[in-house]
Amino acid sequence: MGARLRVFLTRDQDKTLLNLRTADAPQKVKDRAEIIRLNAHGWYVEKIAAHFKWTPQTVRGVLHKWEKSGIQGLWDKPGRGGKSKCKESDMVFLEECLKKEPRTYNSLQLAEKLLSVRQIKLSPDRLRRVLKKRGLFGNEPERVIKENKTL
Repeated sequence: MGARLRVFLTRDQDKTLLNLRTADAPQKVKDRAEIIRLNAHGWYVEKIAAHFKWTPQTVRGVLHKWEKSGIQGLWDKPGRGGKSKCKESDMVFLEECLKKEPRTYNSLQLAEKLLSVRQIKLSPDRLRRVLKKRGLFGNEPERVIKENKTL
């Protein structure tokens, strides 16, 4: 077992980390701040890991990041996660196709059109979810009711 990992905080740093508990910050950031505070108050890495149900390596990583980057090390770096295959301009193109052309499309046909015209491969399911989120897919109850209404 190596040397004990311990951080030391000034009063201002401790107060800042304590205030993060009530701030509008992600839960991960609040947990990391609490880990640093507990370590500064004398808790061992293993005890902190057991308290948070994390591995000791994760707790050590948080403490090393604090020593290296300070409070900025509590937040994740931007750009994490998968990148979108289609751009806003591709969705605008599909919107125009749906508005201008008199025919109707299903999600498979729209995915094929996107592939043939824009060279972007997107599954029909994913395309359906994106369009539905934008409010462009599915039944249009207002228009159907107005057109079928009898006086």
